[in-house]
Amino acid sequence: MPNDQDELFASVDALLQQAAMQDALPEPAERKRLREAGGLSQDQVAKALSVRRETITSWELGRTEPRPPKRAAYIRLLEGLAERFPTQGTQGSTLPPGAPDASHGPAAAPPPPPPAVAPPSEPGPAPRPVPAHTPVPAARPERPRPSSAYRRPTAAKKAPAKKPAAAQTTTPTTPPPPADPRFVHGPLAVLDGDGSAYCVDGLVLDCPATTFPALVEWTLREAKLGAQRLHRHGKDADPLVVITAEAAERLGLPQELADRRGLRLPEDHQVVRHLMRAKWRLTRRGFGPWPRIYRPAQGGERQCVQFAILPWGALDARSWGDSGQLPPAELARVLGSYATRVITPRGSTAVCGLELMTALRPPTRAVRDEATGSWVSGPNPGAMTEAVDPAPPEAPDEHPVVAARYPRHHERSPDQVLDEEAFDWFRPLTDEECAQGYSYGVGIDVNMAFAAAANRLIVGIGPATHVSSPAFDAKLPGSWLVDLSHIDLDPRLPSPFTPKGTRPTGPAWYATSTVAYAVELGASVQPAEAYVRYEHGAYLDAWYTRLRDAYMATMADLGVTTGMPDDEFLAAMARHKDLDPGQAAVLSAIKSSVKGGIGKLRERPQGIGYQYGERWPALERPTWSPHIRAELIGKARTNMHRKMRKLASAGLFPVAVLSDCAVYLSHGPGPLDFLPRTEDGKPLPGGFRLGVSPGMVKHEGTQDFLWVASMIEDDQINPARHIKGSDAAVGGE
Repeated sequence: MPNDQDELFASVDALLQQAAMQDALPEPAERKRLREAGGLSQDQVAKALSVRRETITSWELGRTEPRPPKRAAYIRLLEGLAERFPTQGTQGSTLPPGAPDASHGPAAAPPPPPPAVAPPSEPGPAPRPVPAHTPVPAARPERPRPSSAYRRPTAAKKAPAKKPAAAQTTTPTTPPPPADPRFVHGPLAVLDGDGSAYCVDGLVLDCPATTFPALVEWTLREAKLGAQRLHRHGKDADPLVVITAEAAERLGLPQELADRRGLRLPEDHQVVRHLMRAKWRLTRRGFGPWPRIYRPAQGGERQCVQFAILPWGALDARSWGDSGQLPPAELARVLGSYATRVITPRGSTAVCGLELMTALRPPTRAVRDEATGSWVSGPNPGAMTEAVDPAPPEAPDEHPVVAARYPRHHERSPDQVLDEEAFDWFRPLTDEECAQGYSYGVGIDVNMAFAAAANRLIVGIGPATHVSSPAFDAKLPGSWLVDLSHIDLDPRLPSPFTPKGTRPTGPAWYATSTVAYAVELGASVQPAEAYVRYEHGAYLDAWYTRLRDAYMATMADLGVTTGMPDDEFLAAMARHKDLDPGQAAVLSAIKSSVKGGIGKLRERPQGIGYQYGERWPALERPTWSPHIRAELIGKARTNMHRKMRKLASAGLFPVAVLSDCAVYLSHGPGPLDFLPRTEDGKPLPGGFRLGVSPGMVKHEGTQDFLWVASMIEDDQINPARHIKGSDAAVGGE
């Protein structure tokens, strides 16, 4: 009997505790008042209750409620404080729920509303505390705020005080679209080892899952993560869950992949087996750093979750900096900013850059079948709808169309292969330059050069057609076999027709962009043959616009805006990466998405199992198009040459060029010391101009004259590669 009585008493105590949970706590604003009246900090209370400081913040904002056994201790603390510091008109008791706090006077702001509760048919996880690194909003909005709301106050303080009125912001003033009830918690969450899922805008959710099948179910059924489609014919973005090292351990994942070559878990690993047993599937990439777990769509509803495994190197430091080492809340802010401005990450930045093209130009749309009257999938006009083979000169050596024409180790000549690549050129110094008494070599770098080249660029979106002895048509994208060796240019400038800047020696294949520039220079061109694309359009325009806007908004967050005077712009650029390291990582990822996405257009075969001459998976993508890559790089290279030619008309010649960076000799250490001006003090029209916008330039780096001369004459190394003190190619600039 005593044992039975103890059990009954325990059950009654549990009921009393449950009853206490319902009405014993004062309103959130009163909780904060009592703590402050007692002279206690949130840290002191958190330490006494063995919780995080953020937990106290959340309790005082009414976002979450304490749970046993912490709840009883918290109630005890508040009751003790209420006895010592009663509100006006009360003695020794806490305020009842819903009562106004008279101690703050009639002008006191009302307490923030409690978080919205999901209806029973759409269960949602309870919000959790706001982390210390994340700005604490006054009240929880019904949808995540745009990532621009995360701008730090310090950024505004450090920004230049004088700006033209039109340059105060680059953020659109149009109201945000209405919240999608399916994605009220944002596009992604960063999962920590204690089950905290950190979302954008400071929200933290409770995730009870301890296995991957349970985590997938929680994400799809309760987390309310994801993002709306970027195009009306596209697909909504699948939710992204980022797995920290601690969360990986909790979920049964190793801290390092044993398969360092394939970068995936073996199929007999228990995590993979559990997923298969629960009828979940993996893509062909398997369970690697960016696994996608899905079931076939049912009734048009997708069932797919994207994961990023941080301890396996999901966030490449070359693109994301040290983001992989950030606290979960800060990492959610960084990734959320990228997801809101660019696209929800689903792989490397190169993958994201390519996926953005498809998201903005979906290959298919719903069309009505005239015979049956039902809706079916049909091609989307203006998009790349199916994979097509490249023209033989456009294809890489491994491609079947090349392997069928030449022996394996044959080195194709310029009249057999299209060689549109970025500049890598430098030249000897002239006697006059050595006698001028220059003190420095100064590098200037074109902002988002390849993205700028994509703006209004007409490219082929269908198969190539071979024509003999065609008349050149600058409006017809394709590849042209033409002799440009007769075009004579100043030897102090690189030739715009070869990546090494050397003069062509005979007929060679060129993209339309390059041949059009030869015509602009006044040359007579007579192509011998061509592969042209009659189906074409400005396929990359939407891609450029979104990346441009993302870049400009992020630069504004870092204190660099349009319209700044040159000296203020240079000063802002000198400190922008230190202003907010998180946004600096977003900026790096945006730049990498541009270059990586362009590189993916001509992705080569990967893996040790590949056999020369076989097709590889990338060839089956509609977006595998070496033609588009060639057009874009040719346009970027000729854009660069056009501006260098304009400076040459003022007597200024570069000594080295690497991709989008040009090095000039100067008497002073900065760009303003050598960039030419008109008589009224304005930048030379058509030349390089300082500014933040794509196509304008920034200061890349400065070295002394003797260093530049030694690199060129003694080491035979392109000084543009190291002008900023590091390898420009490695830095991704």
